[in-house]
Amino acid sequence: MTNTATEPPSLGAKGTSRKSTSRSTEGKGGASPSQLIDARIKELNDWRGETLACVRKLIKQADPEVVEEWKWRGVPVWSHAGILCTGETHKNIVKMTFAKGAALDDPSGLFNSSLDGSTRRAIDFHEGDKIDERALTALIRAAVALNTSARAAVRPVRSQKRPGMDQ
Repeated sequence: MTNTATEPPSLGAKGTSRKSTSRSTEGKGGASPSQLIDARIKELNDWRGETLACVRKLIKQADPEVVEEWKWRGVPVWSHAGILCTGETHKNIVKMTFAKGAALDDPSGLFNSSLDGSTRRAIDFHEGDKIDERALTALIRAAVALNTSARAAVRPVRSQKRPGMDQ
């Protein structure tokens, strides 16, 4: 996932003060992931920023418990019991990648990118695209349900007894 947008000047080259952590919670100067995403949207100052802001708004409306993160040198990430999706910005697209997209039903056909993988699926938004807010909200909620059901589904503990080994 290459990010071709430049980093906001106030963030520095890496965008975070942590090097390789699975959950970046602060950027340089103590900026939170939410502040870093705000800065990215403002820095883009075009249709990509508007699209990213709209996607973000829909994610937060669909799941008020979502956690915003800033990973991989400047990629907005939204999580709930694991990564739900990312919001990468490129020169000609805003790509919303669902971490477990291949396992999600997509009756509205929103997924239009990364369709040949076995795990992730993505939606590429181009300039002028209208976002189907109802369908995207349903997809986000399905991703949350998938993540939370995976956590709730705990494997039963096997008995230590073996057949024929009565004590």
